[in-house]
Amino acid sequence: MEITTKQLRIQPGRVISQVNNGQEITITYRGKPCAKIIPINKQSFDLQNFEETDNELFGMWKDREDMEDVEQYVRNMRKGRKLC
Repeated sequence: MEITTKQLRIQPGRVISQVNNGQEITITYRGKPCAKIIPINKQSFDLQNFEETDNELFGMWKDREDMEDVEQYVRNMRKGRKLC
């Protein structure tokens, strides 16, 4: 199944239902495929192994000591802003 980014934004519940039924969905942006949503095979999916994989997108800031308290970090970032 192929859907546009607009359809994904408007009907996310329908998309999730299709994925839960085993359907693979390709998302297009301006007519070109940009992402794919695929169902997870629960029998072969092992959460512990998934978390331990060395994936550069996940946990890329986990060793940053200045971001231990996220709320405080964001508060400090916003201090310099002046709202009119």
